Amino acid sequence: MNRLLRLVLPTMILGLFATEAQAGSTLGVAVDHARIIEIDRPAATVIVGNPAIVDVEVLSSERLVLTGRSYGITNIVILDQAGDMILDEQVAVQTFENNTVRVYRQASRVTYACAPKCEPTVTIGDDTESFQQANQQYAVRQAMATEAAAR
Repeated sequence: MNRLLRLVLPTMILGLFATEAQAGSTLGVAVDHARIIEIDRPAATVIVGNPAIVDVEVLSSERLVLTGRSYGITNIVILDQAGDMILDEQVAVQTFENNTVRVYRQASRVTYACAPKCEPTVTIGDDTESFQQANQQYAVRQAMATEAAAR
């Protein structure tokens, strides 16, 4: 039995580390949230598989900001000046549900942001009518604020 453990245990440990390494190969960011990525050498080229899912802003040659735009999985590739790969990772953009409440009425859904008072918020997947109504209200409010700031 000891001999079997000595043969199997190292293989199991190596398999565990390999699984952890694979699990860490996907960068996660929430919709409408940002995540800072630091790389070990200066980037010359940044390629995003689907910019509708994640946006990348270059703060410096070694620091980038990923912002989740919509749900989904895409990838990001970063190359150095010589064209060598610095990073090639999947990016998963998911919902951020902390401090939110979702109200379901049969097949329709409305989302509220609650911190601490609950207010309607625009969330992908919500009922089209409530989504459009909240979006229009935000646009009117933003226009009023922009006009007031210009005075």
